[in-house]
Amino acid sequence: MAIEIKRELIKIDATGRSIGRVATEAATMLMGKHKPQYEAHRDLGDVVEIRNAAKVQLLGNKLNQKVYYHYSGYPGGMKERGLKEIMEKNPADAIRRAVKNMLPKNRLQNGRMKRLKVHNN
Repeated sequence: MAIEIKRELIKIDATGRSIGRVATEAATMLMGKHKPQYEAHRDLGDVVEIRNAAKVQLLGNKLNQKVYYHYSGYPGGMKERGLKEIMEKNPADAIRRAVKNMLPKNRLQNGRMKRLKVHNN
């Protein structure tokens, strides 16, 4: 029995909110956990649009201490980028990374991330 998937557009304003609180809300909506017909193995989530990514609040000393790592797989290929550098270049990327880390690491993750739209203004 096929379930008809009805995707809604959910808008989240990030102004003055903690980056983790915004990412948690977005991840829940992308997975569809707010719907009564939620099933872990099906992608029933909605489209999420986050506005004002540049105005997100960073609590504590996260801006200076948080570091993201990327390893290329080659010797000496460990790259580091601080949250401060990412926020200066593209604040939407910081929120996108936070949401991606809160989603389950499975085959549905890429499809869910495609439904996430993050805007700086």
